[in-house]
Amino acid sequence: MSQFELLDYIWVYFKIKKPIIPNKMKHIKLFTLTAFLAFAFAFSALAQLQTPALSPAATVSQVVGFTKISIDYSSPAVRGRQIFGEIEKYGVTWRAGANLQTTIEFSTDVSIAGKNVRAGKYSIFMTPAETGDWTVHINSKGVWIYNYMKDGKIDEEALAKDDLVSFKATTERGGNTERLVYTISANDNKTALVSMAWEAIKVTFPIDTQVDQKMEQFQNQIN
Repeated sequence: MSQFELLDYIWVYFKIKKPIIPNKMKHIKLFTLTAFLAFAFAFSALAQLQTPALSPAATVSQVVGFTKISIDYSSPAVRGRQIFGEIEKYGVTWRAGANLQTTIEFSTDVSIAGKNVRAGKYSIFMTPAETGDWTVHINSKGVWIYNYMKDGKIDEEALAKDDLVSFKATTERGGNTERLVYTISANDNKTALVSMAWEAIKVTFPIDTQVDQKMEQFQNQIN
C-alpha cells in the first residue's frame, strides 16, 4: 500500500467515525491522527529506500589526453523483453538510457564527427535502425527526450534543430547484454571510444580530445 492509499484509508476512517466528543477527546484524536500520519510517511519512505530501482543510476568517467569524459545514465535490464524494434521502435529517437536524460560531459573542448564541441554537459540521444548504423545525437540543450514530445510522439524535426552534432555510429549486432552499460576506452590516449551496449546491440563512436592541438597551444604559450 502506498502512502497515498494509506492516507485515503485514514481519511475515510476518521470521516466516517464522527461522534460528538468533548474538546479534550478531540485533541487526543487529533494527536493520534498526526502520529499515525507521521508513521505512515516514515514507513513508506523506508519501504522506498529498501526497494531497488529497476533502472539504477550509473556513471562512468575516463581521462583521455587532457580531457575528462563523464557519462551519467540509468541502466535498465532486458528482463525477457524485446527492446529494440518493439519497446524502442526503429526510426524513433530514444533517450539512450532510462529515467532522466543520459548526459555526457567534457572538461575541455573536443571534436566529434569533425565538429568542435565546447567543454560542458550535453544530452545523448540515439535513433535505432533495424539495419545499418544507428544515429547518435549530441543535444545542445542538455534536456531529456520528452521535451520533444508532440501529440504523443517525438517531434523529430524539433529534436534535430537542437542537435549540436548528429552522426552515424558503428553498430554491432550479436551477443547479449542484459543491463545497459556505457564504457569509455582511452584507446591511444588521444581519441576516446565511447560505447553503449544493451540487448544484442553495441554502438561505438570516437571522441577526439584534440591532444595535438592542446600541446601546440601549450608550446606557443611557453614560447
